[in-house]
Amino acid sequence: MGPLRRADIVDLFINSFIIPVPSLKFSGLLFTLMSNTLLTGNVSFVNHEKKYIMIEYEVNGKKKVVNGTVDEKSLGKKHVFHIGDTVSFNVGLSGRGDRMVASKIQFLYNTALDVLINKSKTENNFIGYLKVVDDKYFVKEIDSYLFFPVPLSPWQIIPTEAELNEAVTFALENTDKKNKITAKLYNNKYIPEFYTAVKLNKADSPIDATVYKIGPHGTYLNLIGDKIRVKLPTKDGVKVGDTVTVKIIYLNPFKIIAEEL
Repeated sequence: MGPLRRADIVDLFINSFIIPVPSLKFSGLLFTLMSNTLLTGNVSFVNHEKKYIMIEYEVNGKKKVVNGTVDEKSLGKKHVFHIGDTVSFNVGLSGRGDRMVASKIQFLYNTALDVLINKSKTENNFIGYLKVVDDKYFVKEIDSYLFFPVPLSPWQIIPTEAELNEAVTFALENTDKKNKITAKLYNNKYIPEFYTAVKLNKADSPIDATVYKIGPHGTYLNLIGDKIRVKLPTKDGVKVGDTVTVKIIYLNPFKIIAEEL
């Protein structure tokens, strides 16, 4: 048998892990080649808690599977991976040198995600199941199994454990930026003070708010009890406990802005 060509080494590595690494005379070259070889595959499993994915790919007609870490530190940016994502990646030895892992993972596209985005333009109404991963809420779309983050309002009543894994209806938001898509539940429940704020905002009613804190960057008020608070610009002569009459000029589930009358 003649000397191994560069292409032979790569093909040997990709198609068989039976030969122990130490027996390969050109092992240093081999892993350098593999770590620089860009591959493409599809995400077949996502572990959101442990932040790793399983990627299926083919080399010379043979199916391969490799795991890769997808935390924000290893990616260099924040991205929520879904089953069905097509990704590019490199394959190389793990830090301990005991297994092969994927690195430099980059999201390319997801056909199932594109289908949902297109549907949302005409009928933004989906069904899924509520999940909790690392104390953060997600909804798992019923057909595609794609996970979408569910931002919670500071005034929202947190779903109970009994509500987890139950079917919910939701809409997709921020669909123009795939890495920032979120789900908005249709059956959100809020604390009573938030509903009061909504009524006062619609009626354009004045509110007597109480100063609870004065800081270098503003005056902080209890708008409705101590559950809903707002900030006003710093004002001389105001002290903690004073009453300031304001009205709400902007309100949504994540932010409330008031101005002094």
